Amino acid sequence: MSVPSGRRPPIPILSYHQTDTTPPRGVPWRELVLSPSRFARQMRSLRALGYTGLSMTDLEPYLRGEKTGKVVGITLDDGYLNNFAHALPILRDVGFTATSYVVSSQFGGFNVWDHAAGVPPSRLMDVAHLKAWIAAGMDVGAHTRHHVDLLQCDEATAREEIAGCKHDLEQALGVEVRHFCYPYGRHRPEIAEIVRQAGYVTGTTVVPARTRWSDHPMMLPRIPVELPDVLPVLLAKTCTGYLDLRRAAGRVIRGRRGGVPQAA
Repeated sequence: MSVPSGRRPPIPILSYHQTDTTPPRGVPWRELVLSPSRFARQMRSLRALGYTGLSMTDLEPYLRGEKTGKVVGITLDDGYLNNFAHALPILRDVGFTATSYVVSSQFGGFNVWDHAAGVPPSRLMDVAHLKAWIAAGMDVGAHTRHHVDLLQCDEATAREEIAGCKHDLEQALGVEVRHFCYPYGRHRPEIAEIVRQAGYVTGTTVVPARTRWSDHPMMLPRIPVELPDVLPVLLAKTCTGYLDLRRAAGRVIRGRRGGVPQAA
């Protein structure tokens, strides 16, 4: 039985990138690299507050209103190997699951889409790592074949990037891939429709808000977690109406890597 829409609490979905030693000041996008110790404090604090961290697949019945509870989605973009090394043991220690959104042309490769901006290369998980990630109870989602800005693609290219990534991952990993994440968070309704047609259950953005029952499943907001977010602020964003009030007022904070902010 579905929980009535008016009684469904907002669901925070957190967006991470790398868990590793924070780069020196001046390195582009260093704010997207959290130390393993900081990530561990955040996960343990959420557990101490009674939250259960869930992958997007495990979160599905809550998004559909079939279940309700203190849950938070945990997502990590790009498929970095340092998340396998550092985030996975922490997640298993606290009993959480998470989704890693993977760029399917770069199994065992690097974040080549960042190189022009001067971001240091960081190794990505290969097929063996991803299979071990799944075997540990985690989830894999799609992040296009080449980490492209879908707003700059023609329709045929967008379809190939979106549907092709799902095909690549399912063929390589032998599992159904149900969830999609827009590179850079950049999306619009026409792109979201291509995601739906490709067979995904959800699409996630970087619109900073907690997910509500009325949100389009192909354009779900997420709360970006970045280096400047001290623990009390992160917990306020996750556990309270801090972001909801801004969203209701049409005040949406633009993420550091772009995206298409949208009012409620």
